Parts: sequence; structure tokens; C-alpha cells
Amino acid sequence: MTTQILPDQSSTESKSVQVEKMFDSISPKYDLLNRIMSFGTDKGWRKKAVDMLRPYNPKIILDVATGTADFALEALSLKPEKIEGIDISNKMLEIGREKIEAIKASHIITLSTASSEALPFTDNYFDAITIGYGLRNFENLDKGLSEIYRVLKPGGALVILETSQPTTAWQKFSVNLWTGKIVPLIGRLISNNGLAYSYLINSAKNFPYGEAFVQILKKQNFKSTTCTPLMFGVSSIYFATK
Repeated sequence: MTTQILPDQSSTESKSVQVEKMFDSISPKYDLLNRIMSFGTDKGWRKKAVDMLRPYNPKIILDVATGTADFALEALSLKPEKIEGIDISNKMLEIGREKIEAIKASHIITLSTASSEALPFTDNYFDAITIGYGLRNFENLDKGLSEIYRVLKPGGALVILETSQPTTAWQKFSVNLWTGKIVPLIGRLISNNGLAYSYLINSAKNFPYGEAFVQILKKQNFKSTTCTPLMFGVSSIYFATK
């Protein structure tokens, strides 16, 4: 059995509690560090993911593990009637609300504190669901995906942006050097929490990706599953329908 990756392996607290505290602590610098970690490409990746939902013309959207609401804000381009964003970190949500209010979109986007493994919504409610770099923080991946499946309407679409691994040796070496050595150092300098960024890197390395994750989606009864690698495979967009 694979050891569960935790922000602090020595702590006796549950993963969800540790993740909540970690994101609360790094929330003021999270957006900046995201830009650094992805070389500024994360916004383009979210746009590409959201574009996959356009043929479905979703009116009610759920953004799981919304954080500071970047994915929810990108989904505004779909012109939905309502976007619900949920996360366990109140500090991240506070920053998200500020961004939403700044563009006067609070009548469309609502952020609330909730666990992805116990979604406070009725069955078959959402036309589309988005998740950006949140799956590897789930305490129970199967339970979280089961909840996502439950609240998605039949015929609805799920799009996931998540870390993955490069395929060639030189790409792996370059990415591992950047993520394993440089990113934790930058995280320590900017956020004063190098442990958090070590966790983010380690959780990314150990999370199933590519065909392995496609099979996990199929196990949860999702259909039309696809995987689109990004930038040599350092991230991937997964798409599925119910």
C-alpha cells in the first residue's frame, strides 16, 4: 500500500486538516507562486480546459477545490447563470471573494467552505464541474470522485487540470530539478513555508496520471474519458462525461 502523502508526515492530524492549515498559511502568496511554478502558463491551461466545456453550454457550474477562484473566474467566459466554488481553506476563499468582487461577479460566483468528499448539493445538479490542481489534496480520492459523479447531471461534463509527469529522460531531469530543488527554495523565500511546497511537489510526483488516472475515472463510471498532456506532460487536462 502506498504511503499517503501529507504536508507533515510526522503529524497525527488527518490529511484534510493538514491541507486546510497549509493552504491557509500560504494563501497570501499562492497566486504568485503558482505563476512561478508554472512559468506563467497556468492561466492558458485553465483557458484550454474551460474551452472543452463550450460545446456543452453549461449554465450551472461547480468548481471543486476552488482555492482563490482562478478556475471559477475563467469559467465566466462560458456565460453561465451560476458558478459554485467550494474549498476547505477559508483564507484561500477570502482572497477568491476579493477577486470576484473586484470584477463585480459576485451575483454569478458564490464561494463556500465545503469538503469535496461531502458535497452539499443535490444529485444531478450541475451541468459541468471543474477541478484545478485539487485532486491530489483529497483525503479519499475515490470518495471525492464519487461525490463529483453524484452531483453532475447525466450528460454533464467534468474537466480536471492536474499535475502529471514528463515522458522523456531529459524532460524528467529538467522538471525534477525545477520542482525538486528550485521551487521549494522559492516557496520558502516568498511564503516562509518551504514544507508546503515540498508537499505540493511530492504529492504531484505520487499522484496517478495519464492512462492510470483515466482508468480511475472509468472505475467511477465516467464516460468519454480523455487525457491531454500539457508542456511535455508536466500537467494534463482530463475530460469526462456522465
